[in-house]
Amino acid sequence: MALDNSFTRKEEYETPSVSDLQHLLLKNIYPTGPVNQVWPGIYIGNAATARDKSTLSNMRITHIVNAAHGPHHINTGARFYSNMTIDYYGVEADDAEDFDLSPFFYPTAKFIRAALSRQGRVFVHCAMGVSRAPTLVLAFLMIHENMTLVDAINAVRQHRDICPNAGFLSQLRRLDKNLAWERKKKGDTYKV
Repeated sequence: MALDNSFTRKEEYETPSVSDLQHLLLKNIYPTGPVNQVWPGIYIGNAATARDKSTLSNMRITHIVNAAHGPHHINTGARFYSNMTIDYYGVEADDAEDFDLSPFFYPTAKFIRAALSRQGRVFVHCAMGVSRAPTLVLAFLMIHENMTLVDAINAVRQHRDICPNAGFLSQLRRLDKNLAWERKKKGDTYKV
């Protein structure tokens, strides 16, 4: 299956295998900075940026999703940002292939959608901004922007190199298949 930016016939789209997705993710890798805007109002970045209140303020960030929340990860939290006007959402996730991030797909997507509906700017981060945070952003694009997994990956990779682990890719594949089934059942189509 050719994985490119031109899925013009969505009715023929099939969710690629994990190995095909990994090949897509490793194609044309370019260095990215600590934070990149990957979609209007959505930024993906690393822990250092999450702790840099001056940078967050200059970027006019209004919402933060910490995909590595918790005492053994990046322990920022709502209290850390209490002197700023920021809504915080923490996801206590490990960057491990056996960690199930999928229960957080819909709640995180809802948080991001609500922020964007109020013209907010959302910073989604984990330690490096490569696996956990991008996985949650990809899920958002699939759920709320009606994208296939491949289209979501291509949209984000135009702005940032990402590489969700194989376990997260499997979970995104399941989401992709479930969303396609739901759309087919409703008679909806993908955005082109």
